[in-house]
Amino acid sequence: MEKNPGWRLRQNTFTLLFGILLVYVLVETREFLYPIFMAVLFAYLLYPVGKWLEKRGLPRILANFITVVLAMALFIGGLILLYKQLIVFLGDFPALQEQALENIDRLQESIDKRFGASEPDNEHWLQLQVKNTLELSGGFLSDFVSATTGTLAKFGLMPVYIFLFLYYRNKFERFVYRRVSPPNLPRIKLIIYQISNVTKHYMAGVVIVILILCVLNSLGLFLIGVEYWLLLGIISAFINFIPYFGTLIGGAIPLLYTLLVQGDPHKALMVTLFFLVVQFTENNILTPNITGSKVNINPLFTILSIIVGGMIWGLPGMFLAVPYLGMFKIYCDHTEELSAWSFMLGTEGTEEHALTLEKIRRFFSRNNNAG
Repeated sequence: MEKNPGWRLRQNTFTLLFGILLVYVLVETREFLYPIFMAVLFAYLLYPVGKWLEKRGLPRILANFITVVLAMALFIGGLILLYKQLIVFLGDFPALQEQALENIDRLQESIDKRFGASEPDNEHWLQLQVKNTLELSGGFLSDFVSATTGTLAKFGLMPVYIFLFLYYRNKFERFVYRRVSPPNLPRIKLIIYQISNVTKHYMAGVVIVILILCVLNSLGLFLIGVEYWLLLGIISAFINFIPYFGTLIGGAIPLLYTLLVQGDPHKALMVTLFFLVVQFTENNILTPNITGSKVNINPLFTILSIIVGGMIWGLPGMFLAVPYLGMFKIYCDHTEELSAWSFMLGTEGTEEHALTLEKIRRFFSRNNNAG
């Protein structure tokens, strides 16, 4: 029997209204929700450790407690190290700003001599722009420290959430099974298994890659001779949670510092080359072999999800967007009505246009034969 012509319009209207209501609820309850959503991901990350301790004969409650306490100790230790470096940097910021302005002034004079005297209205234009930028940066860093402190206070319950998610993990699973009709039970079990497997490998891979980049970035900047090499190396590594462009965006921070504050074009060139090598290493060696293609989302929707996540929940939303979109894609993979969305979100469908070594070989082979 054919459906009423207005049925599809009503369905689309309800879908649109549901989407608007969902975004409104997510925005209004973000202070409550994003610590819980982050706790779910970190529970997946710590699950193998807790399970390993349980297999050694520890009761689940004790195994989970030890796991969460060790994780929090490592996290707090790293945070204290970063904050000490950042406080020192903020204390030196006025002197660094003056040094940057002097370097820019010399650059402005060189430009004027090279291309002729500038107009009176444009005199020291470059210095003025950089000064305004540095003032904004100083205010941003201070606000960042205050905002981060406030954010950490909101995360005070996260260890409790993680512990309870680990402790009640079987209860949550059985709850889902009880809500599902028997014919759909095998499909739901497969979805839960794949989500669990993908998420824990993705989270572990991201953490390992970031830790490796912290060492690589800091060591590289130290060897080049960049001041505050540890702080800049750690910050540039943590920006790497943004897929595809994180390394280059993180590399822009030490590059600008070396060029504007230290005023050393040679070191700035070395920093640029170094981060290009790190970008290649991270994209082609570290991430494929450590994280793998576990969250199989194409670059367009990866970037869009990060932007939307940032608009809804700020920095935590940018971190949460990709893994939760990956979970949604796994659900779409096993749901016939959403198969089109699975295809749209995934990487399949463009294989014929992919750049491969074989295509490059054929291209140069044709050119050599034509010559």
